[in-house]
Amino acid sequence: MLEETNPIATPLTPLKGVIAVVGCDGTGKSTLTADLLVKLKAKTRVERYYLGVFSGESGDKIKQLPLVGHWLEDYLAKRAQRAQDMRLNLPGLGTALLMYILSLRRLLRLRRIIRLSQEGVLVITDRYPQAQIPGFHCDGPGLSSARTSNWLVRKLAEQEQRLYEWMAERRPALVIRLTIDADTAHRRKPDHSLAELNYKLSIMSQLHFNHARVVEIDTRAPYPEVLNNALIAIGSVVDASDE
Repeated sequence: MLEETNPIATPLTPLKGVIAVVGCDGTGKSTLTADLLVKLKAKTRVERYYLGVFSGESGDKIKQLPLVGHWLEDYLAKRAQRAQDMRLNLPGLGTALLMYILSLRRLLRLRRIIRLSQEGVLVITDRYPQAQIPGFHCDGPGLSSARTSNWLVRKLAEQEQRLYEWMAERRPALVIRLTIDADTAHRRKPDHSLAELNYKLSIMSQLHFNHARVVEIDTRAPYPEVLNNALIAIGSVVDASDE
């Protein structure tokens, strides 16, 4: 099922040709964005970017480093996973610095996407930063001054918040929000707890990405239908921008 929500009027201009695919774990964001890239390459200039903080693809590249690759990938993955849990206090300045660096990497990738958008390239993103709700698990700021008494961490948190507010202002031309129920998501991602998935689903439904145009696609449908609905949604945005 494909459903479009009504955005609230805003004076900010969306990034032309930037399509964000968002959704809870188990909705198939990575698969869908990869397939969209293949389908659209035959018709136009298109790029795919991951806008989360730490992906499996990034981990694979780190593992290839000589001697320390596997150790470093495991260390960063564990730190990034812990940083996503907003219920935990920050363990110290080292992890706070890592979280801030991960946010800076996200900012740099978004800047590249903006340049591609200005050059007329269609960009498909897996995830998209937002400043509405904190937490790396929902692509918001990872630091929070309320979670620490360390003055330097508080300063990093304040600066990171400004980074996310800047990124959120650069809203995509279209957000494809992939929907699912917790039980189905848990069957697809059994390594995630049902409570965690319910929590992420509740947050994802609240995000409006600075009142961007949002189309919702039910990923419980057969995958060819999901892919086709996404292509239809993207086509409507691309065709409208060409008029």
